[in-house]
Amino acid sequence: MGRRAARRANIKNTRQFFDDGHNPDDLEGNVQPLFHGEKRNKRQRWTPMDEVPSDAARDQKYRKNVTPRNDSQKTFFNALDNNPLVFAIGPAGTGKTYIAVAKAVEALEQGKVGRIVLSRPAVEAGENLGYLPGDMEEKLSPYLRPLYDALADRLSAKRLKAMIADDIIEIAPIAFMRGRTLNNAFVVLDEAQNCTYGQLKMLLTRLGWHSTMVVTGDPEQSDLLPGMSGLDDIARKLEACENIASVRFTKADVVRHPLVAEMITLI
Repeated sequence: MGRRAARRANIKNTRQFFDDGHNPDDLEGNVQPLFHGEKRNKRQRWTPMDEVPSDAARDQKYRKNVTPRNDSQKTFFNALDNNPLVFAIGPAGTGKTYIAVAKAVEALEQGKVGRIVLSRPAVEAGENLGYLPGDMEEKLSPYLRPLYDALADRLSAKRLKAMIADDIIEIAPIAFMRGRTLNNAFVVLDEAQNCTYGQLKMLLTRLGWHSTMVVTGDPEQSDLLPGMSGLDDIARKLEACENIASVRFTKADVVRHPLVAEMITLI
């Protein structure tokens, strides 16, 4: 018997030993279980979440289907299901970006759209990092990191990399969006408070057939000069359109750390 075959046989015998209800201390030899405890079903494997402390108030397990955690998020979900253009405006930590990306992945996997288009202003938060190395995608990567993080949470890293390589998930810089028509796509425009009125007008008119566009942002955290952000103004004007939804979040909708909601009222 080869070395690998012997190792597999040893592991198989060890698993059978515990499946038969024996005590870990009765095991002979140098093969020991990694985790002792109660007998487990063969389909039920150990996960790090088994060791979550009892005082953990928040369940952080991965969920295949994202569900709303408050009334505003519920309104946001309904708006995304029933409108081709949705504004999500409100403070940080309310789940605007994550829900938008999760619904984009859901639409892609259900075949409702053929691609996901991500766009975000390349505006730094009070710092000037200078010229970044690499091609256009690499230069934009630091600015799009929040979107990548949300995508990686909904897709495996391998699938995400493959979809980006195949242009199923597209990184679309705002500067190169003029003249395009985004058909059969789920478009997410994040941090829209850093767009001017003219930029937003140009971006919104890119919407094509069988597409959904989500615009998220917080007018209170604009990195532009005062009066330059066009998000709040254009969202209020478009609220009169029947097929455009605008969801306003408040500090009561914050699902991040409770201190975030408390700080929002003070700073």
